[in-house]
Amino acid sequence: MIPYSKLSVYELKKIIKHFSVDIDASKTSELLGYNRKTINRYYLLFRQIIYVHRLSLFQEKIGGEIEVDESYFWAKRKRWFAGKLKRWRGTLKQPVFGLIKRKDDSGRVEIYTEIIPNCKAVTLRPIILGKVDLDESILYSDGWRAYDGLVDVESERHFRVNHGDHEFSRWNGIHINGIENFWSFTKRRLNKFNGVKRNFHLHLKECEWRYDKETVELETELLILLYKFYQK
Repeated sequence: MIPYSKLSVYELKKIIKHFSVDIDASKTSELLGYNRKTINRYYLLFRQIIYVHRLSLFQEKIGGEIEVDESYFWAKRKRWFAGKLKRWRGTLKQPVFGLIKRKDDSGRVEIYTEIIPNCKAVTLRPIILGKVDLDESILYSDGWRAYDGLVDVESERHFRVNHGDHEFSRWNGIHINGIENFWSFTKRRLNKFNGVKRNFHLHLKECEWRYDKETVELETELLILLYKFYQK
């Protein structure tokens, strides 16, 4: 399956299964009896392939019910870092923008995230305008001023949730619970690694890939991605 790999397909599938269950490299090495460096190498390969796959999505604008939000992560300055770290409540934080398309008839959410240098309008607006067909979408956001003017003032296509007034959801579906659930999932998952000191961009896209999927689905999809990657 993987050129120049010394592992059999059976052995590789065992590593893929442990990766899909989200068992870390150290524990996988212990359980399967493989060298830790070997597991690290395959885990990095899997994450790189997932990263390339996730980047290939959202090549065309999407429409529907779209939630947008930004969040801060604890990442320290590394080669992947996109700009100045924001000092917030005494700690250094990395801003990340995210959008999520709510479930449609397919039953699946669509997620896009991007590491950004700041949360200013000049940064966020081009991302949203490049990924979302605003004429075919209803946009949900919090009250952050960077989202001002995305649609006509009179239009009922942009709804806001004012967290400053302790407002988190309205009875008529006006909320950003979807993207906030994704942020919670991502931070909870990355906490297992005590924060990510390296390859944060890979882990971020991996969280997109993992979100709202069962283990069997992840395992099958990773096998397909590996096959396609090495058939190019």
